[in-house]
Amino acid sequence: MAPTWFKLLLVVGLIVVLFGGKGRISGLMGDLAKGIKTFKKGLKDDEQKPAVGQEAVDRLAASLKDRETLRVR
Repeated sequence: MAPTWFKLLLVVGLIVVLFGGKGRISGLMGDLAKGIKTFKKGLKDDEQKPAVGQEAVDRLAASLKDRETLRVR
């Protein structure tokens, strides 16, 4: 059973990718790792920062209390 042209092309392509360029694969893996680290850092920063500042929440709560007391009177 002789290898087909597709299998030979696949093997040659794999050899070129693995040995063709110095540090291509390691460079790609390094870029991927940096991307993952940046993504995780972004998620961590979002969890630490409140979506709305506590002062804004307090002011809103105070204004709502004032409106409720005005309606009751």
